Amino acid sequence: MARIISKTRKMKKIKIALLVVLVSPLLTFAAKDETQWNKVLKNQFFPGKIIQETNDIIEIDAPYRAEDPALVPIKIVSKIKQTKASYIKKITVFVDKNPLPFVGEFNFTPETGKADLAMRVRVNTYSYIRAIAELNNGKLYMSKKFVKASGGCSAPIGADLDAAMKRLGKVKFKLGKGIELGKPVATQLLISHPNITGMQMDQVTRFIKKSHFVDHLAITFNDKPVLTAKIDIAISADPNFRFYFIPNKAGVLKASFTDISCESPTDRSVCQKGKHYSKEYQVTP
Repeated sequence: MARIISKTRKMKKIKIALLVVLVSPLLTFAAKDETQWNKVLKNQFFPGKIIQETNDIIEIDAPYRAEDPALVPIKIVSKIKQTKASYIKKITVFVDKNPLPFVGEFNFTPETGKADLAMRVRVNTYSYIRAIAELNNGKLYMSKKFVKASGGCSAPIGADLDAAMKRLGKVKFKLGKGIELGKPVATQLLISHPNITGMQMDQVTRFIKKSHFVDHLAITFNDKPVLTAKIDIAISADPNFRFYFIPNKAGVLKASFTDISCESPTDRSVCQKGKHYSKEYQVTP
């Protein structure tokens, strides 16, 4: 009798394994469906515009399978130089199948040196992540990458939320070694902020926390814009941005940002403005 039960269990496991093998490709195929982009996002953000899909202007890099859906590292690499005559003016980032697909809108200047950008984002289900670059002549170019991840927007808030709130607003800059005047400098900006999505459960109270996230960011060098951004809940907790700027002399690198709380995780019609934070860093070549 025991042998019969054991064989039955084994057969069930084999059937389940076969089902997973057969269904997984179908799920991936369904996830790669681009209807959300073609029917909704493109018309909403770029009505009537022609967007060329190519990796010749920018290329987005992300893991095919994310280790942590709430901390998916993405890197956008520019393929053209930032000059006054021709430069990448703006990069808009989306995660197609997130509850709120808009990740952020990042504005650059020739003083950026390189329109490269890296950050960590939340991915809620198998989806394309795409970056659309707008040049100063108005032309649009898109790069995309398919990522397997699940649950990034609803991943539980850590148990130490009180400690995170005490650190809220703290900022740190990290600059590459060997700063040379007139050459792009790799720079990292780290912000302490829980960036609550409005879809996460507090591990202590077991209630869904209201959204509370960084919504605007501005980085300047000697009061000249380097990078400005409008961002939303897809940016991970403790936002971490890597970018470039060109120092032509010693000066002050400054980051300013604001946060906001909204009644709905996906609707921005009812929101309450939060605080303004800033941090300065003395750059000495």
